[in-house]
Amino acid sequence: MYNKLTPYNDLPDLPPAGFSESPEILKQLSLASRYLGELNGLCASLPDPNLLINTIVLQESKDSSAIENIVTTLDELYKAAAEEAYASYAAKEVLSYKDALYKGLEKMKLQGNLLVTNTMIEVVQTIKQNNSGIRNTPGTALKNAINGEIIYTPPCCEDVLREKLAALERFINDATVSPMDPLIKMAFIHYQFESIHPFIDGNGRAGRILNALYLVQQGLLTQPVLYLSSYIVTYKAEYYQLLRGVTEKNNWNDWVMYVLTAVMETAQLSTRKIRELLALKQEYERRMREVLGGSFSYNLLQLMFTLPYLKIELLERKNIAHRQTASGWLKKLSEAGLLKPQKIGRTTYYINHRVINLLTVHGN
Repeated sequence: MYNKLTPYNDLPDLPPAGFSESPEILKQLSLASRYLGELNGLCASLPDPNLLINTIVLQESKDSSAIENIVTTLDELYKAAAEEAYASYAAKEVLSYKDALYKGLEKMKLQGNLLVTNTMIEVVQTIKQNNSGIRNTPGTALKNAINGEIIYTPPCCEDVLREKLAALERFINDATVSPMDPLIKMAFIHYQFESIHPFIDGNGRAGRILNALYLVQQGLLTQPVLYLSSYIVTYKAEYYQLLRGVTEKNNWNDWVMYVLTAVMETAQLSTRKIRELLALKQEYERRMREVLGGSFSYNLLQLMFTLPYLKIELLERKNIAHRQTASGWLKKLSEAGLLKPQKIGRTTYYINHRVINLLTVHGN
C-alpha cells in the first residue's frame, strides 16, 4: 500500500497494469505524432542542421532549469558562452544542462543506441559538475516548498534503486517487453524515472534529458530540438499534480494526455521557431552581402546565429578573422542595424538582437 511518508519501494515496474488507450488518447497521439513528424522532417531538410541546434537546445536548457527555479536570461547565457566562462551560478547550471544533453547523445551512440543507467549517471554528473552517483543513503523526501509537508518519499536505497533502474532499462530498450507507441511509452518512462528519483539532485533535469534522448533513440527526432520544457514551465503545477495523480490514484490517462499535448504543442512551437530563424538567417545573409561586399564571411553569419553575443576576441578565437578585420566587420554591421553594440565593463559586445527577441517572445 502506498504511503507518502515511507519509501515507495513497491513502485510497480512498467508497463502499468490495466492501462488502455482511450479514444481521447488515440486522437491526441495522432496529432502529436503528426506535428513531431513535421518537425523532424524540417530538421532533416536543413542544409546545415548544426547551425540552429545550439540555439534551440540552449532555449530548452533554460526552460528545463527554470522548472527547478534556476532562472537566467538568454542574454546572460549567450554572454557567458561568448566569454567561455560562467557569469553566475544560474548560467553555469543552464549551460551544464546543454552539455549534459550532448553528453547523453554521445554516450547513447557509443552504447549501440541503448539508454542505460550509466549514461544517466554521466548526464547528472555533467549537470551538477560533480561525481554524484545513485543515492545510497536514506532520508530523501519531496516536500511542499511552501509548508514543508512531505508529498512523496521515493524508493530507498541504492540496491533497490538499481533494481528499479534495471527494470526501466529493459522497458526502454527492449521493444518486445511491451510493444506500444513510443510517445505513450515516453510518458510512462518519464513518470517512472521521476518516481524512482535515483539521484540526490538533478532528477528533474535528467528526466527531461531522458525524454529528448528517447525521442532520438526511437528515430522520432534526428536532433533534440523539442521545446518540451516550455510547456512544463507554463503548466508546472499541473505537471506535479498529474505525477502525484498516477502515484496516488493510478490516473495514467490524464498524465498521458498531458505529455501528448506537451509534445503536440511544443513540436508546433519548435517548427515555427526554426522556420523563423531560417527566414531571419536568409535576410541577414542578403543584408550582410550588401554591407560587407566581397569580404562577406559565411562563418561569421553562422556564429551570429549560434552565439548572438559577439566580440572582436571571439572572432579571433574562432579563427574567423584577425582583429582589424573583425573590428571592421562588427562596426559595419552595427552601423547597418544588423547588430547592436553594447559596452559591458571594458568589453564591447555586438548583439544579434533579433535572434534574442525571436527566442524570448511569449510562447517559447
